Amino acid sequence: MALQRFPNAAIVSSKILGEKLKFPNRRTAANRFMKAAMTERLSTYDPQNPKKHGLPTKEVLNIYDKWGRGEYGMIITGNVVVDPTNLEAIGNAIIFEEGDSEERRSLYAQWAKNMKHDGALAIMQLSHAGRQSSIWVNRTPFGASDIELKTDPPGTMYGKPIALTTEQIKTEVVDRFVYAAKYAYECGFDGIQIHGAHGYLLTQFTSPTTNNRTDKYGGSLENRNRIIIEIYEAIRKEVPESTGFLVGIKSNSKEFQEKGTTVNDARDLCEAYEKHGFDFVELTGGTAEKYVFAHERESTKIREAFFVEFADAIRPVFKNTVLYLTGGFRTVGAMIDAVEKGTTQGIGLARPATAEPDLPKKILNGSVPSAVKDAFNPNDIIKQIMASGSQIEQMGRKSVEDAGGDVMDQISDYSDPKMVELFIQATYKLFEEGKQAAMAGKAPKTVVVME
Repeated sequence: MALQRFPNAAIVSSKILGEKLKFPNRRTAANRFMKAAMTERLSTYDPQNPKKHGLPTKEVLNIYDKWGRGEYGMIITGNVVVDPTNLEAIGNAIIFEEGDSEERRSLYAQWAKNMKHDGALAIMQLSHAGRQSSIWVNRTPFGASDIELKTDPPGTMYGKPIALTTEQIKTEVVDRFVYAAKYAYECGFDGIQIHGAHGYLLTQFTSPTTNNRTDKYGGSLENRNRIIIEIYEAIRKEVPESTGFLVGIKSNSKEFQEKGTTVNDARDLCEAYEKHGFDFVELTGGTAEKYVFAHERESTKIREAFFVEFADAIRPVFKNTVLYLTGGFRTVGAMIDAVEKGTTQGIGLARPATAEPDLPKKILNGSVPSAVKDAFNPNDIIKQIMASGSQIEQMGRKSVEDAGGDVMDQISDYSDPKMVELFIQATYKLFEEGKQAAMAGKAPKTVVVME
């Protein structure tokens, strides 16, 4: 069965999407496309052996061997965590001083190299999960405050966080981000993206729903944003702008929660990032308590991008910082419309990039007008995210050379309803196995493996 694409996509020239983007530090992206970060969960997990903990595997390298041939202007890794005990999930890649080795440096250098096959800027996303650390990794993770993540039933996925002291913010957060950023630079990456969205630790500081601190890191929005600015400035002391090394951030446009970060808050945060010299900002939205990777209003469906209306409100604060918008883009026409209207400069692709790793190449050469349209219930966002995770696992099975040059090798076609049904059956099996594992005190598997 041929891949089914989003229908009624206008046949238009993609020339504007192939234009270069210039960053404040004078580095240039070859085009407007960015492969957005998605968790891989395929690195080693060996917390008792720091030298072997959080190493990128050949599967991770194979994945980026494929994306590296897709003609993206920028490729961003999934979570590379800066603290070996506060992971988003088992299988995260990690950079930490205690685990440094020639092997680790060699693997990260190869990762960067694989991302650059077609000239993409290789960007490492640096993350700290904070209270969103899985209980199978850490039952008492760090947090901005001791506010526990609400789940149903409570405590099934996340533990009770311990609020960082003022001193620990420096030693356990700022210093670790700086060490990892310098490490990325030394291993050949072109830059880093600070993960300040989706409910991870830095968002736990900026959001009033998770920050009840009374010191200089709590209270006003400026105080809540202080940790991010300190991280940025400390990185720039170690890796100056003159090196050409990019420093960007992934930031929420809105949290979609009562008393959460508002669009006005997000605009003020982004204004601070512009003022301090961030090279790029990627706008997204939502948290683990409120997933927003679908349309909240009819008006955003027309323009496709989930957060387009919030980006319209935030975009004017950027004079030098380059803006990327991720979430919802599916047709070339909508991508062009967002650029021409000044809503965004760059186009972030996440789930479409797992169904088709070389989608930008196909768009830029005019061979496709839209992304693959999966056959999932559009309201079942969790299964769609899990399906992308499954496709990432499939991408990791072979290098491009071993796959005979085929970047689509073994990737399931979820535009086929029969394949979707098989996947849904496999998720039920995974959930049941997960329950049994949890009852036995073992970490459940989180990736559906499709043959």
